[in-house]
Amino acid sequence: QVQLVESGGGLVQPGGSLRLSCAASEPTLNYYYIAWFRQAPGKEREGVSFMSTRDGRNFYSDSVRGRFTVSRDNAKNMVYLSMNNVKPEDTGVYYCAAGNIGSMTPRLYGIWGQGTQVTVSS
Repeated sequence: QVQLVESGGGLVQPGGSLRLSCAASEPTLNYYYIAWFRQAPGKEREGVSFMSTRDGRNFYSDSVRGRFTVSRDNAKNMVYLSMNNVKPEDTGVYYCAAGNIGSMTPRLYGIWGQGTQVTVSS
């Protein structure tokens, strides 16, 4: 079973940028979709984006569309989440997940990383 490891989180000021990485232990093409989720303190986990590994199409939540971008490096089994113009409400633990159904619904993904903390604050 693939293992996912996120990295790149940290403290960033509002309006700044950050790039998160998701390293997979096997080719991400082995799964149909790679997704990013986040969870703020006291809130439910919410979908940020998901990517079709077959054709590279990306889907974004309304709250991040136009600010966040997902990319991948198949040779390195890496998926990235580039976060631009971040806002305090982007604060949370960010997770990458792998599954075979494209969705923003967490329960449809069976494989998760451990998460990386992103804090947006001045």
